Amino acid sequence: MDEDPAGAEFSLHATAVVIGEAGVLISGPSGAGKSALALALMALAGRGLFVRLVGDDQVRVCVNNGRVLVRPHPVLAGCIEQRGEGVLSALHEPAAVARLAVELCPSDRRRDIPPRMPGDEQQAILIGGVALPRLMLPKDVSPEQGARRIHSFLRRQ
Repeated sequence: MDEDPAGAEFSLHATAVVIGEAGVLISGPSGAGKSALALALMALAGRGLFVRLVGDDQVRVCVNNGRVLVRPHPVLAGCIEQRGEGVLSALHEPAAVARLAVELCPSDRRRDIPPRMPGDEQQAILIGGVALPRLMLPKDVSPEQGARRIHSFLRRQ
């Protein structure tokens, strides 16, 4: 996720969901589990939380008035891939204001392992000049564990 000029709309290879009023942007390499994590987050809706898909695989991002607005890619709106099942239809929101950037990162190389405790590492990511809190998760964390960590992170904000 690189910095882009404010007001410009661009595509990101990412998945986005909205939890309550917080948009969550999930990035990582192909096959890292972005869709599986989104599905695990959507399963939290059964526990009294409002959780909906915004977009899977490709999302449109626009920065305006200091906020990062995320929309589904028009061709993929309402679709999410479930490994082994194919592309499924899902209720989705037309847009969300991103409040958190989650990065699924490799955990097989020592330098790529997310820190155990917050420290000097970058704790935010810039998108269009707007800083979003960043949560790094090893891509081999189970989707359910990742969903719990994201929910817990958002509750502390």
